[in-house]
Amino acid sequence: MASEAELRLLLLGDVMTGRGIDQILPDPVEPTIHEPAMESALAYVALAEAASGPIPRPVPWSYVWGELPTELARRAPHLRIANLETAVTRSERWLAKGINYRMSPGNLPVLRAIGLDAVTLANNHVLDWGPEGLIETLERLHAAGIATAGAGRDLEQAWAPAALRAPGGGRLLLFAVAHGSSGVPEHWAAGPDRPGVVRIPDLGAAVLADLAARIEAARRPGDRVILSIHWGSNWGYAVSEAQRRFARGLVERGGVDLVFGHSSHHPRPVEIRSDRAILYGAGDVLNDYEGIGGYEAFHPDLVLAHLPTLDRRDGRLVAYEAVPLRIRRLRLERAAPEDAAWLAGILGRESRPFGTAVRLEAGRLVIEAAPPPQ
Repeated sequence: MASEAELRLLLLGDVMTGRGIDQILPDPVEPTIHEPAMESALAYVALAEAASGPIPRPVPWSYVWGELPTELARRAPHLRIANLETAVTRSERWLAKGINYRMSPGNLPVLRAIGLDAVTLANNHVLDWGPEGLIETLERLHAAGIATAGAGRDLEQAWAPAALRAPGGGRLLLFAVAHGSSGVPEHWAAGPDRPGVVRIPDLGAAVLADLAARIEAARRPGDRVILSIHWGSNWGYAVSEAQRRFARGLVERGGVDLVFGHSSHHPRPVEIRSDRAILYGAGDVLNDYEGIGGYEAFHPDLVLAHLPTLDRRDGRLVAYEAVPLRIRRLRLERAAPEDAAWLAGILGRESRPFGTAVRLEAGRLVIEAAPPPQ
């Protein structure tokens, strides 16, 4: 349990509640999809059932979260944030882009079932059903009491941070941006009179300075700041030098207390810099990829729920743990001991060059700055 001087967060990487997951919930959209290999979202449910067994339908809103709520009850995060990588719309104006994610507005209670306070929308699927779908997504989320960051009806709204009030006082400002390396096309960028996402053109010094200025303009004394960034490829552990410079600049010059990166379908390294956490890739936490082959080496069925704790007063990282989970039957279950050990080993291996140590303790990953060599 966090003390009054601490702010404990739940950060969930890509939450993809469209397509197959939408189909098992109580009020799915029509299942037709427009993919080269699949014509129906129900085919993804069939793949999961072939891999792991029957899935009841419809399932209650809490079904997909499985054992995660029990884990959260033990840790009691003050604020819960996810990257929602799907549109919430019944629009049929899909974009011809190969893969399109949407969730029925009638299934929006699935996000409330895990108690989300805010979602980031600067990603490469929120506009899969065009501006009309994005506007409906924003309206539905706001009506449900879920704050958004990173997308809007125009550029000003897209840039506006979600200002979340933590129990006990104080604000957490959540900014969200996307980079083209994650597949966000240029024309998705919001404009003065155009709906869209915050898409940064590069990871250079001018963009960093602009971000720092926007953060400074919005910040009040005592505010804590998270910068969510959708960047990088889907697979692989490499973090480019440009990403490192940009993330470190956000912490050291941009006034950011935690960098929340995502896009890869599996976790990427964590760095602790100036007592701040940089999560280069949170990984997916919920998707309908179960039964799809080709990337077994990355164990995409093994995911992490990230639980960093910040000092409310100065934003420094107090503690960082992550709960290892497995997606099975389109539902999160506790990772088996050997799976948790694998996750700890791979994240530790990839984070070590960043000066970060990862160990498995009492069934969860403990992430901290590595002690200096003797």
